[in-house]
Amino acid sequence: MEKLDERKRKILKAIIQTYLETGEPVGSRTISKYTDLNLSSATIRNEMSDLEELGYILQPHTSAGRIPSDMGYRLYVDELMKEKEQEVSEIKEMMIEKTDRMEKVLKQVVKVLASNTNYATMITGPTYHHNKVKFIQLSKVNEEQLLAVIVTEGNLVKNQIINLDGAIDDEQILKLNLLLNTQLNGLTVEEISLGMITKLKEQAGVHSGVVSTVLDTIADSISSDAEDVPVYTSGANNIFRYPELSDSSRASELISAFEEKKLLVDMMKDTVSDTTENTGIQVYIGNEGPISTMKDCSMVTASYDLGDGMKGTIGIIGPKRMDYENVVDNLKTLKVQLDNIFKNP
Repeated sequence: MEKLDERKRKILKAIIQTYLETGEPVGSRTISKYTDLNLSSATIRNEMSDLEELGYILQPHTSAGRIPSDMGYRLYVDELMKEKEQEVSEIKEMMIEKTDRMEKVLKQVVKVLASNTNYATMITGPTYHHNKVKFIQLSKVNEEQLLAVIVTEGNLVKNQIINLDGAIDDEQILKLNLLLNTQLNGLTVEEISLGMITKLKEQAGVHSGVVSTVLDTIADSISSDAEDVPVYTSGANNIFRYPELSDSSRASELISAFEEKKLLVDMMKDTVSDTTENTGIQVYIGNEGPISTMKDCSMVTASYDLGDGMKGTIGIIGPKRMDYENVVDNLKTLKVQLDNIFKNP
C-alpha cells in the first residue's frame, strides 16, 4: 500500500467519515466545508483524482462524487484500530491503577466508619449507570474465533470471545467493525431499539450471530451485575455491643446476612432506588428495611457519586436506638471526602 502524505490522508478520512454518515457520494465542495485544510475545491479535486488513481476511492458515476474503495476502508480501519488499540491499552492500565487505589480507600473507609460509629458498616464499589458505547473492536483470534473489545463511557473495558459458525475473512471483519461502530457508538442500551437490532442483523447477513453476541456483551458491560460489585464491610462484631441484638440466634442471623454479599448488594440497590436523586441520605427503621432478619435494626444509607456515571452506596447498621445525628454527620463527611479523593486525584 503506497504511503500517502498527511493532506491526502486527511481528505481520505473526511471522504470516508462523510460517506459513512450520509451514504451518498462525496464531492470536493463538501470536503472543503468539513475539513480544517483550508484548501480550495480545485485543490481538493486534484487530490481526490490522485486518491482515485491510487485506488483508495471510486467514482460510481461520471458526474457524481467519490465513495471509498475496499482499499480506502482498509487504510482507514487499520489506522483507526491502531489508534484504538493504544487507547484501549491506556484505558486498561489507568483502570487497573484506579481500581487498586479505590479498593484501598474503600476498605479504609469502612474501618474508620465502624470505629467512629461503633456500628456495622458496608460500602459498595462504584458501578456505572446509563453509560454509552464508546468503541467496539473485532479482531480475529483464529479461524474459529473473534475477540470483541467493547469500551463504554467511564472507560469500562469488556472482552468477549465470539465462536464463529463459519469462515470469516478480514474484509468481512472490517465491514462488521464499521457497521457496529457507525450504528452503536454514543448509544446507551436503552437507546438500542429492536428495530435497530433487526436492521444490524440484516446488514451483517450470515454473520448476524456476531452482532447478537456483541449486543449481549454491551448489555452485560453496562448493566450492574451483583456478582461483579465489590462490597467492603467492617464492624460486624459491633452488633454484640447492644443487648437487644446480642442474643445468639438474633446475632447469628444478622452476621449471616451481613456476610452474604449478593444480599447486601441487592439491599443497597433497593435502598438507593428509594432516593429520587440517588445522592441523599436515607434512614430505614425496623421493618422499613428490605431484609427481614434486620427488622430489629436501623439502617442508614447514602449514595456517593464519583462522576462519569460512577455511583456507589455506603450503609451503616445498628440498633434502633442508634445515634442518628452522629451517623448522618459521618456519612455526609464521607460523601465529601470520597468526592475530593476521586474527582480531584
